[in-house]
Amino acid sequence: MLSLKNSLAVLRKTNALLDGHFILSSGLHSPSYVQCAKLLSFPKKSEEFTKSLALKIKKNFNKIDLILSPAMGGVVIGYEIGRILNKETIFCERVNGNFELRRGFSIGKKKRILIVEDVITTGKSSLECAKLIKKSGGILLGFACLIDRSEKNSLKIKTKKIISQVKLKIPTYTKKKLPINLKKIPITKPGSRFLK
Repeated sequence: MLSLKNSLAVLRKTNALLDGHFILSSGLHSPSYVQCAKLLSFPKKSEEFTKSLALKIKKNFNKIDLILSPAMGGVVIGYEIGRILNKETIFCERVNGNFELRRGFSIGKKKRILIVEDVITTGKSSLECAKLIKKSGGILLGFACLIDRSEKNSLKIKTKKIISQVKLKIPTYTKKKLPINLKKIPITKPGSRFLK
């Protein structure tokens, strides 16, 4: 398995881990941003991450029928994990702001489903995926991601554990509670969700 030290070195080398002042998709502010698309633009480097994550998933989940990922960030990760574990993999995508299954994808009743993402911060996208699973009569096994940067106070996932390749402790702040040093840095909005 890939160590934390080596994982962080690869993230920085590929510019997948950036420092500055960022507004995340959740609306929270952060001094660091993780952009897994940068890591994934180097297939050989990202292969180490996905193989390592797949081993952790195998240790934690006995039977997986289906992998579900949110578009866009989770699509490549979900596909790679599905390929390594030899599992059917589908994704959901936003239609008028809400996740839906399209392209003929479906979730069968009582199918055991693992949600796989690139990065989990608040877990909002994962919870939206979980609603699709519940609505279809599937069984949610849990959550997996390359990078878990969630914090207990902002994480919306309460009942299932998160399996990750890397757990990063990066603080997040509301606009009203920004530290002075962060206020001095120009804001970047790199997230995928529409921000007001």
